[in-house]
Amino acid sequence: MSHGASPLPRALGVAVLVVALQAVMVAAFAWPAANIEPRDLPVVVAGPAPATEAFAARLAQARPGAFEVTTAPDAATADRRLQDREAYGAFLLGPDGLAGVHLASAASPAAAQVLTQVAQAAGEGRAVPVEDVAPAAAGDPRGAGLAAALLPLILTSLVAGALLTLAVRGRPARVLGVVAYAVLAGLAVTAIVQWWLDALPGDYLANAAVVGLVALAMTAAVAGLGTLLGAGGVVLAALAVFLLGNPLSGLTSAPEMLPQPRGAVGQFLPPGAGGTLLRSVAFFDGAGAAVSGWVLGAWAGVGLVLAAATEASRLRLPAGGHPREPAAPLRDPA
Repeated sequence: MSHGASPLPRALGVAVLVVALQAVMVAAFAWPAANIEPRDLPVVVAGPAPATEAFAARLAQARPGAFEVTTAPDAATADRRLQDREAYGAFLLGPDGLAGVHLASAASPAAAQVLTQVAQAAGEGRAVPVEDVAPAAAGDPRGAGLAAALLPLILTSLVAGALLTLAVRGRPARVLGVVAYAVLAGLAVTAIVQWWLDALPGDYLANAAVVGLVALAMTAAVAGLGTLLGAGGVVLAALAVFLLGNPLSGLTSAPEMLPQPRGAVGQFLPPGAGGTLLRSVAFFDGAGAAVSGWVLGAWAGVGLVLAAATEASRLRLPAGGHPREPAAPLRDPA
């Protein structure tokens, strides 16, 4: 008696498929992390013009392609550029050479560490004073807690978008669910990160608004593409947000420390834009927030419009290429 095809080929197929997906994910996450180093990292050299030009040439010779150097006449001008998020650090020159380095570790603790090492090497045996003019949060000096909070936010936003797409048929209800999730996620996640972990300074409601916008952008993307394309749209949004957006976000380092152009591309995906916007609002009074704010607004706006549209199954034509005629109502033979 036949009991159907052997389940062995299917089992092996599942194993091969999952391992292939695993390999793609390992490559997507591990490769950028294993190649973190400065690439055109914006820095300032402050001091007299001849000395700044000479020091910039030394930096270019010691670390080719690592830094994008601008010059400033004094430390006050350099500090303003750090606080405006135009640079990650400033090398201050005095009569005897390198007199100190100013950092903005809130923008990137990893970049601050690299610049400290460069400054100490340039000191040629002398201890170079280091001042952090825009420090990270006291409870999270390495930025690890802030970066770690991003992954749960991404995963829950993807789940919320998928569930709202699959379980909610009404268009107004679906859109309301996306917005409600984003508001609640912003309030809850920010409360944990800011009040419990002490990883964020600044105004709670402003930070919660940013986190809510990040959640809205990701959830709306999933719900919108899911509404338009069905299950394939949910998968496409998950790939863009999770498989590309998370490892290319630069939140654990800086966009300029990731392999290019991947670091730049990551800033146009919700995780990267969200990390940049949150740092700008929480640590720098909104400096450098414009581009990331527009990026998140675009993802959220387009996603909400698509989520409010008619389901894709109602827009598609049947296999024959003609719209399916509605079934004629049954008539009473009498």
